[in-house]
Amino acid sequence: MSNFAQKQITTKAGNKFMLQFPGVRQVTKITDRIKNKHGVASDERLAEEMLSHVVVEPKTKMEDFKDPAGFKELGELVGKAYAFITGNDDLIESDEGRESEE
Repeated sequence: MSNFAQKQITTKAGNKFMLQFPGVRQVTKITDRIKNKHGVASDERLAEEMLSHVVVEPKTKMEDFKDPAGFKELGELVGKAYAFITGNDDLIESDEGRESEE
């Protein structure tokens, strides 16, 4: 059993992924590494960091996502992973609940 918090998520495409919190120091390093020289987050770097350090099962690379539907799922996965490590996943879940009520 890991000492770090884990969370299983399911994308809208129906695929299940296990996320693992990599630790506070690692999260601060990730948030530094994803930024360009102007301090703006790079989508590609963010995706690489989330897939390398947060999505632990199944191990996935960006190249595993194909076509526009795959790009959409990658964005969803990366967004949920980033929200999880930054403690904002409860906000994502409450927003999803509102969408299903509409």
